[in-house]
Amino acid sequence: MSKNLVNLIVTIILAYLLSFFMPWWSVMTAAFAVALFVPLKKAAVFFVPFLAILLFWFVYTYVMSSNNDFTLAKRVAILLPLNGNPYMLMLVSGIVGGLAAGIAAIFGKQLSLLLKAK
Repeated sequence: MSKNLVNLIVTIILAYLLSFFMPWWSVMTAAFAVALFVPLKKAAVFFVPFLAILLFWFVYTYVMSSNNDFTLAKRVAILLPLNGNPYMLMLVSGIVGGLAAGIAAIFGKQLSLLLKAK
């Protein structure tokens, strides 16, 4: 299995487990830890954790919102300029989480390079 796929799967699993005990920024902790131990190269350092958390948050919010017929998601989407579309709200939240995770993964990669140099 390639390192990209391993990083993607482990990031999703760790983010899911940490979401039981920590607030929303647990995705950053998961991406940071995985990037520290599963090194990626070039742009994959950002985009693999970005995609992992985008998928995780989209699916997670879909499952949670489908239990109540997307009532809260529709109301929040009305407050934002999303025309009441709950799926756009899920996508926007996934992108925000993905950006946070991607930046944390870059930091984890930089820290692993710093520790390896010493």
